[in-house]
Amino acid sequence: MKNQTITKIAVLTSGGDSPGMNAAIRAVVRACAFYEVACFGVYRGFQGLIEGDFKELGPRDVKYTISKGGTMLKTARSKDFMSEEGRKKAFEQIQKQGIQALIVIGGDGSFTGAYRFSREFNFPVIGVPGTIDNDIYGTSHTIGFDTALNTVIEVVDKIRDTATSHKRMFFVEVMGRDAGHIALNAGIGAGAEEILIPEEDIGLPKLLEKLKRSKASGKSSCIVLVSEGDKIGKNVFELSEYVQENLPEYDVRVSVLGHLQRGGSPTCFDRVLASRLGVKAVELLLQNKEGVMVGLQNQQVVTVPLEKAIKGSSAIDEELIRISDILSI
Repeated sequence: MKNQTITKIAVLTSGGDSPGMNAAIRAVVRACAFYEVACFGVYRGFQGLIEGDFKELGPRDVKYTISKGGTMLKTARSKDFMSEEGRKKAFEQIQKQGIQALIVIGGDGSFTGAYRFSREFNFPVIGVPGTIDNDIYGTSHTIGFDTALNTVIEVVDKIRDTATSHKRMFFVEVMGRDAGHIALNAGIGAGAEEILIPEEDIGLPKLLEKLKRSKASGKSSCIVLVSEGDKIGKNVFELSEYVQENLPEYDVRVSVLGHLQRGGSPTCFDRVLASRLGVKAVELLLQNKEGVMVGLQNQQVVTVPLEKAIKGSSAIDEELIRISDILSI
């Protein structure tokens, strides 16, 4: 399938939705139109690929989508695609439509499926990183991360008003099962007193010591931002109960932000990032380059082999941890 003139490209979104996915779809569709290549949208991710749920898209089909959250192509986590049989069915559907290349917008799990598919059928694939967790190796920012940060900060600012009014301590849980990028960045941006992330397990005794020091310094309220993957307690509710028992002078509350972090209109940064990566993905395929993820490094669009993007880990910024410790005094 490789080293051919590409005339038909398909695009899909997979895994968890993230703000800016529509901007990326729009960029792919319009770049295809610009270069006079047919573009097919695949609905419901890899499951739609298996079932042949395709629709040819033109520039007007993606009008007014750049400002909308979620994904117009819908998304699904496909168990069928995890099997060789499922991927074979997907390839047969692609052949039936005459599609010659695929752009996958998603995260680590989506890239894993795309990489296997590409290797098994020698099929050109490009990955575009779309996940609010920012946990993909090879890019400083994933599509949706900036929007999620702004959403968290807006909510924490509101919680802060209540915390200061009632002299309360709030444990605010944000998304980040395996990575603490949201908690760390939003925690600094919202002025959180403590930030708990999976990469830095400070332990209950040290947390208690830091909170007591905060109280002794004159702070009457407190915000603790907790990444959902933090390992200090079994969950944020158990953690808050432990702190309440040991710091009875605080009125401790919990707020779990959940899926509201995934929704909403994408920020300008995410719209521009998605547009840049979507266009680049199309251009790479037309240059007969594939098997890579497009990402951002030092404000420049770069490519990273899909295999590296999957196997590598997105390191937490140690400088931000240092800054957080200084500012929480």
